[in-house]
Amino acid sequence: MSIFEANGPKGKSQKISVMGAPVCTSPKLTQSDSKPSKSSEVIKPEHNIFPPNIPDAPLHKKIISDFCDATKPSKFEEAGCAVCGALTLQTELFDLGSFNIDLIVLNTTGLAFTQKERTYSAEPISELDGPTIDTSCHYICISCKDKVRHKNMPKFALARGLWLGEIPNELQQLIFAEKFLIGRVRHNRCVVRVAKGMHKMIANTVTFEHPMQKIYTVLPPPIEEMDEVLAFIFTGPCQPTEDDFRRIPLLVCQNKVAKALEWLKLNHRDYADLEISYKNLKSYPEDSPPVVINYRHSATNKIPEATSVHDMELEHGTEEGVCPFTVHTLTSEEYDTTSIETLKAMAAKHLDDGGKVLAIGHSKEPQSIWINPKLCPQMFPWLFPYGLGGIGHERQRHKLSDAEHK
Repeated sequence: MSIFEANGPKGKSQKISVMGAPVCTSPKLTQSDSKPSKSSEVIKPEHNIFPPNIPDAPLHKKIISDFCDATKPSKFEEAGCAVCGALTLQTELFDLGSFNIDLIVLNTTGLAFTQKERTYSAEPISELDGPTIDTSCHYICISCKDKVRHKNMPKFALARGLWLGEIPNELQQLIFAEKFLIGRVRHNRCVVRVAKGMHKMIANTVTFEHPMQKIYTVLPPPIEEMDEVLAFIFTGPCQPTEDDFRRIPLLVCQNKVAKALEWLKLNHRDYADLEISYKNLKSYPEDSPPVVINYRHSATNKIPEATSVHDMELEHGTEEGVCPFTVHTLTSEEYDTTSIETLKAMAAKHLDDGGKVLAIGHSKEPQSIWINPKLCPQMFPWLFPYGLGGIGHERQRHKLSDAEHK
């Protein structure tokens, strides 16, 4: 006999005595109530077969077809737009010759936005004929096509004063040291470290921004001035040889520099009054760097602090050919984000603490960096061969910011 307590109707408890096995007093379950709810169903995990079965012929064909479609040249090949010059996927370009598009909106005749290459000094300066486009490109991008069709000039069109011109052979393949000798504005100072182990060689350069640009009226500058802007440190198990010098970009080819300056004097707008000093040029040696070489003995060209634990190479660089050359730049951009009030407070605190004052000399005619379209063409003539397209041009500065132009 078993006695147990159960809840009866209206919440009242009842005591039930049963002989033998206990009896359940709950209502009779219907067939629908006997089915388990979805929430209480147990989902059995599906066991994937591994390794999977060999794919059949249709799947083989699909895999190969999808791979070929994803890696076909049209998916990654690029070409330039004749109107804006931007590299664009060929799938997003149209053949300029296949469209009947009137490019009159890109005509800049009389604005001096383009210039023909001159070959002798008596040849007059003239503009290119027709619309201002890149004639080496034969395509137009979707954005430019839509704008030009509606007689609107695209935002980044070369006709907005962004035309640079083709880089001539005289300004191509100039190495690091040779570029120092053709720029009318000096804008940095450099420390070059060439590290050589037993077999491999590698080079690194750190450039420091000049607080004030120096303008040259005579190029190349005297060789004595190169020590003021370029420092050369060579590390290795032995002194550098002529073969080592040929592998680093610090040699000066007099003929290349002379041809570059002569071409710039004929075609670059800011080089017309330049005086080319062939006397200074002859003072530059062609078999060694034009600066004092500081040698430091080292058995390896790897820096222990900069070497990964997984780096198993004995040395960095290459055994033959031109050595890898990396340029790192340190600029004063942090001042651009600091207000004038903060700078004044920092200077006042420096003086109150007894700090010293550093005076920096500069040219009598300093070069301004504010709305000066001549600055970049004079600093980088190998990028602006005709002196056109500088940042801050009066035609495009109201339409494009400096960041957009860059």
